[in-house]
Amino acid sequence: MQKEAIADKFNGFILDLDGTVYLSDNLIPNADKVIHYLREKGKKVKFLSNKPIETRINYANKLTRLGIPTKKEDVINSSYVLVEYLKKKMPSAKLYIVGEPPLIEEVKRAGFVITENPDEIDLVVAAFDRTFDYKKLNIAYQAIRRGAHFWATNPDRTCPVEGGEIPDCAGMIGAIEGVTGKTVELIVGKPSPIMVEVILSHMRLSPDQCIMVGDRLETDMVMGKNSKIATALVLTGITKREDLEKSKVKPDYVLESIADLIKPEIL
Repeated sequence: MQKEAIADKFNGFILDLDGTVYLSDNLIPNADKVIHYLREKGKKVKFLSNKPIETRINYANKLTRLGIPTKKEDVINSSYVLVEYLKKKMPSAKLYIVGEPPLIEEVKRAGFVITENPDEIDLVVAAFDRTFDYKKLNIAYQAIRRGAHFWATNPDRTCPVEGGEIPDCAGMIGAIEGVTGKTVELIVGKPSPIMVEVILSHMRLSPDQCIMVGDRLETDMVMGKNSKIATALVLTGITKREDLEKSKVKPDYVLESIADLIKPEIL
């Protein structure tokens, strides 16, 4: 006996990107068909990423190139959430960002001052940074020991790429915590309730109307569970079945890939 597909059960779909919709520059098979199906059914679809190494426009352009026409407004990433939260909580702060140019430029465009002078820095932000070096670590250290706050964009240990994984923001957080003895005060990306608030305001739906689809137990699935949003884990990214068996986090659905969203469940 067949039941309805997961795609037909919810009005809002919050889709992780890396490991869920694509790996590096390669689309997960049939991800485009799934998203086209959801849109044709009138479902709300938003893409949610912890990665701050590209702008929302760049992510939208990448999805469009891969066959999923996407507008900037359909993408929420940790850079955007950081800026929105800064506007509310530290609107006049001077920042030092351990991160890559797209994040730095987004913060600058929002009107914030970026400085390398430890005496001027109000807030150090750690992000996924493939250009991380001793100079950046030292500036962060000197600023924090002078009293600067310490935030981060996301807690991810690694990022899934074609053929494996690479270090993510947790490496930068760990280095700064290691030398300062200070624990990061705030992380704006998944599974933070800060990101939940932003994505739900864009969805204009209640949590029970939405489902979070992603490849990470400790971010995607935990965020959904903590927020009363249904969860669907895909096995095309970081998490494997053996990880799931050992974890206390139990998603509502476990899928081989995003393509299973449109397959009827079998009883």
